[in-house]
Amino acid sequence: MTPRNILRKLHWASVVPVVALVILFFTWGSAPGTPMLILVGVILGATVPAAVHHAEVVAHRVGEPFGSLVLAVAVTVIEVALIVALMASGDAGTATLARDTVFAAVMITCNGIIGLSLLVAALRNRVAVFNAEGTATALATVLTLATLSLVLPSFTTSRSGPEFSSSQLAFAAMVSLALYMLFVFIQTVRHREYFVPDGQNDEDHTGESPSNRQAFMSLGILLVALVAVVGLSKIASPAIEAGVSAVGAPHSAVGVVIALLVLMPETVAAVRNARRGRVQTSFNLGLGSAMASIGLTIPVIAVATIWLEGPLHLGLDPVQMVFLALTGIVGTLTVLPGRATLQQGGVHLVLCGAFLFLALNP
Repeated sequence: MTPRNILRKLHWASVVPVVALVILFFTWGSAPGTPMLILVGVILGATVPAAVHHAEVVAHRVGEPFGSLVLAVAVTVIEVALIVALMASGDAGTATLARDTVFAAVMITCNGIIGLSLLVAALRNRVAVFNAEGTATALATVLTLATLSLVLPSFTTSRSGPEFSSSQLAFAAMVSLALYMLFVFIQTVRHREYFVPDGQNDEDHTGESPSNRQAFMSLGILLVALVAVVGLSKIASPAIEAGVSAVGAPHSAVGVVIALLVLMPETVAAVRNARRGRVQTSFNLGLGSAMASIGLTIPVIAVATIWLEGPLHLGLDPVQMVFLALTGIVGTLTVLPGRATLQQGGVHLVLCGAFLFLALNP
């Protein structure tokens, strides 16, 4: 995106998040009627491309992989805040909310975002090309984090049910944070070249990069937009829960819907990068979000359990474990060659579709 295009789009992309934040301020803690919920939905839909735009400005200024890291971490931090806020409310189903939301984020990113990116890139260039070294490293880290934090609780014996003991939860939290920080070091310092897409001179990254002032302004507006996206999603959560109940879906589907809403900015950004042939950036966004979702959520939830009442069920059920295992196998076969076609994209999208379908129809 050239500076001229950045300046042309700056006005609407800056106004929409502020409007969304104002609406969030006046509707927070209330039960808005149908007209207000419709307005919330419209503003929510407009805030997503605004967030993507400002993320691209920041990415253009700092370069890859820092740009995708900014968006992944920002979205995850807000997602964690939303999970903790909902768990603190003490509503029914909060015992599994963290598990359901985090696992949904892993499935949506590793299958939905990856599948869409491969599909779009393969339609454009017949074969999607990316760095196998960096992508395999990211995928291995995601699978390790998911297994340690979401699979093991179903098999440990210190507590009955899919729950860690206090010491086990503390260990899982430390390991999750340590693995995530190690990956960030590898991605941004030690082996940055593994995560930088080829063809840096494409049409979207020509010309003068944004100034520091523009980048900091976009970073601030990006955070405002992400707060608005997650906050408005929480405002709409009663309607989401009512809709989930109306279709006869289990309460765990609420976490899936929340994950879908929160991940909208990253999904749009990943597809736009794939359309420009920057598949590695799309993978950085997808796998980086999955990793951050586990690596940052588990430590925060572990600390939050000090004052939160009620059990914390992190262990996956058998169907979810099957999806995780299949995602690991298919993902490994996809990333190791460093090249993929429409077939791989279709397989990942089918996995994502099957997960979403069974989340509503267990």
